[in-house]
Amino acid sequence: MLELLSSGLVSIWLEMAGLQIKPLDALDALAWQSSPGLVLAPDPNPASANTVQEYLKGLITSKLIAQNLTESQGIWMQSGPMLMANHQGTTPLPAASLTKIATSLVAFKTWGPDHQFETLISATGPVVNGVLQGDLVITGGGDPMMVWEEAIALGNTLNRMGIKQVKGNLVITGSFAMNFQRHPLLAGQLFKQALNSATWTRPAVYIHSIMPKGTPKPQVAIAGTVKVEAQPNLQHAVLIRHLSLPLRQIIKEMNVFSNNDIAEMLAESVGGHTVVQSTAARLARVPDAEIQLINGSGLGPENRISPRAVCAMLMAMQQEAVARNLTLADLFPMSGFDHRGTLHSRHMPAGTVMKTGTLRDVSALAGVMPTRDRGLVWFAIINRGDNVSGFRTGQDQLLQRLVQKFQLSPQIPASLTPHSTINTLPELGATSRNQVIFKS
Repeated sequence: MLELLSSGLVSIWLEMAGLQIKPLDALDALAWQSSPGLVLAPDPNPASANTVQEYLKGLITSKLIAQNLTESQGIWMQSGPMLMANHQGTTPLPAASLTKIATSLVAFKTWGPDHQFETLISATGPVVNGVLQGDLVITGGGDPMMVWEEAIALGNTLNRMGIKQVKGNLVITGSFAMNFQRHPLLAGQLFKQALNSATWTRPAVYIHSIMPKGTPKPQVAIAGTVKVEAQPNLQHAVLIRHLSLPLRQIIKEMNVFSNNDIAEMLAESVGGHTVVQSTAARLARVPDAEIQLINGSGLGPENRISPRAVCAMLMAMQQEAVARNLTLADLFPMSGFDHRGTLHSRHMPAGTVMKTGTLRDVSALAGVMPTRDRGLVWFAIINRGDNVSGFRTGQDQLLQRLVQKFQLSPQIPASLTPHSTINTLPELGATSRNQVIFKS
């Protein structure tokens, strides 16, 4: 265990922070965090700082970057209030999809983990002999994961209500997206297709084939076209209230696959990228200048975040999650547990919770890894250069070298163990989230 644990340095940290208590366990002390991003002392052991300097030199010798481009690389590593390594750590750099950490944090804080976005299915006329004598109206409530599975389940619910045809149009209003298509007219056309299995193309056929065995094929034929209305008509008779997946599952799915459309819709739900930017800085307790956003997804090099701010946001996210009986691993992918999405082909230490970011000339990686000798190590690495694949390999190797020095935690600590084992795929619960309001 660390020599510093018996040196009194931890007690000094706590006293400086105004706390008169001493942690009972050394790892608790190293994981302690009263304020995201708070640094009270440098690591007295230079191992991590030296390893980072070797890594930066390796970028040059391997010709991943030119010698004059080291200032465009950013690294921050921290354990509790102890700074382990810093290279351009307070400089805002193009963060790519690390931006989704800010969006996740603000959406989670705003809505809570169990929030469900509501989509209303309404009618403008009566149902006579299975035919709706009017329009079918979809009022979107910002559900970012209305996909084939959800729409198929809604079509089957309409069939069970006795509706097989719509004489009028399909009217789209509110904030509605379908299969991550956010243009309302195009989203409506996809939704219309999903309701009627006779019009399915190969993607819908495939999705139905992997849904639970025995799932019916909906038959809701809409005679008219798809129309978009700016304002919902509150006089329509509501047929179904559809609830989205809980927000915690939406955030996890977004981060596992780094889905830009989900991120944009979540950012819009809290008021847009300017709200995400200011709120994330406040929650992470970092200077506003260290988080500069033009959207909620990270598309575009104009989204700039300092490595320190990235770590601070992750720490704040962990605090918010723990307060709601969750952990960071319930919201971001964990190596050794999640094998889909951006973790594919990565080689990070087991138990590392992470988020990637990629643009044409940006490769970023941030997260937390549990170690035996340093507790939870929070890290952010932002690389700039054309060889994105080479940067990814180097990032994984850097973490592996650090683990060799500080050893992996013998087991995943409770503070990082995922609580949720629920598969996030929508088909497992889409039907149960359709609440029939009016029966024809």
